[in-house]
Amino acid sequence: MEGIIFSFFLLVICLSGGNAKPLEYETLVLGTLPGPPSLNGDLIWDLEAAETSVESTLTVRLEHRDALALNAAPEALFKLRLDRDVARVNTLTTMAAGGRNVTRAHSKNFSSSIISGLSQGSGEYFTRLGIGTPPKYAYMVLDTGSDIVWIQCSPCRKCYTQADPIFDPKKSNSFAVVPCSSPLCRKLDVSGCSQQRLCLYQVSYGDGSFTVGQFSTETLTFRGTKVGKVALGCGHDNEGLFVGAAGLLGLGRGKLSFPSQTGRRFGQKFSYCLVDRQSSASMPSSAIFGESSVPRSAVFTPMLRNPKLDTFYYLELTGISAGGVPVPGISASMFKLDAAGNGGVIIDSGTSVTRLTRPAYTALRNAFRAGAQLKRAPAFSLFDTCYDLSGKSVVKVPTVVMHFGGGANLALPAANYLIPVDNNGTFCFAFAGTTSGLSIIGNIQQQGFRVAFDGAGSRIGFSPNGCA
Repeated sequence: MEGIIFSFFLLVICLSGGNAKPLEYETLVLGTLPGPPSLNGDLIWDLEAAETSVESTLTVRLEHRDALALNAAPEALFKLRLDRDVARVNTLTTMAAGGRNVTRAHSKNFSSSIISGLSQGSGEYFTRLGIGTPPKYAYMVLDTGSDIVWIQCSPCRKCYTQADPIFDPKKSNSFAVVPCSSPLCRKLDVSGCSQQRLCLYQVSYGDGSFTVGQFSTETLTFRGTKVGKVALGCGHDNEGLFVGAAGLLGLGRGKLSFPSQTGRRFGQKFSYCLVDRQSSASMPSSAIFGESSVPRSAVFTPMLRNPKLDTFYYLELTGISAGGVPVPGISASMFKLDAAGNGGVIIDSGTSVTRLTRPAYTALRNAFRAGAQLKRAPAFSLFDTCYDLSGKSVVKVPTVVMHFGGGANLALPAANYLIPVDNNGTFCFAFAGTTSGLSIIGNIQQQGFRVAFDGAGSRIGFSPNGCA
């Protein structure tokens, strides 16, 4: 340890021409692990209030999936979150490494499947929206790592348990099936035809979960704003652990994601802000679609495209600073997305802990350890850098800034990188290494920022204090 500290400060001195400037520190007010949040009352909207609207902007409230966990202890919820995180990262890296196997099986049986972004139902945030006409309200997971919009539909061959009644398409005046000859059907990565020549869809997830059923169009209602003819899967066989949500609203970059389908109406723009669940602030997490979703105060970095895979949001990470000093050993080349679609950095709403390629993580961790004058604690789960902060209420920790292409710098609040893992005062550095070439910016690091996805401008923006 002494050798690591000495080497780090020697490098700082060399980089500054012999005059080492003092490291920069951030104040962290210590909190505890949050218990399950309560579902907010205004998520349950009066159906009669859902009048037709043609607004070009819509806003929805987001809730963390832990709100559906009843009587769960904070430690148990956190362990489940980390378990889901490992499963999701494995799925995302497998998807990025293999690309998509596009197969069109024009029969009533499917012979192949695709891997999508949701593993073990690990989309972490959901909202409540109306499905059909008249609208039947249900919880839907919002996920930037998936494209297809789907819901559970009756009659069910097999459906998992959800918080609301299963959607019955026969009771909706706006439900319409998609024929096999439709261009919509041809946009599916895995499609099939029923004996009646109706389009069938299938989405399989990395943990073996899947949804299969009719591909259709339907009206969705977001707090009174109606969006018609949204292509979605009406799932009659849905197996896996999807918690209490009725389905999934895919927010990826693919052709059939919700932002892509509604691009003309909402300008291919949306954003979200995820609140710190330890915070006492009353502001909710939220997602906005439309022109006003992109704050004027945002700093932007170009949105990159993977030629092998159109679902994920790639961006250019050029370096990281710790304590106000660029971390030695971290270079832009470590995060480069090459012409073959390998490597790169994605930003994802459903991954909690940011993963960096192993050499970059090791360099950042060592720089943080060198500057953090805190009592060490044993490793915890996927975290190898933890501290015993019991008996303290405030500590100073080295600043962490992520540098992106285009000059966008993301200065993280301390609560976004040193987090409680139990209620005994153990806090851990909330980054982790990965042996895959793919790095992932997770939602712990994103919390408190409004993250804007401007598809029309091919850019991603960050605005601090964006949940207000």
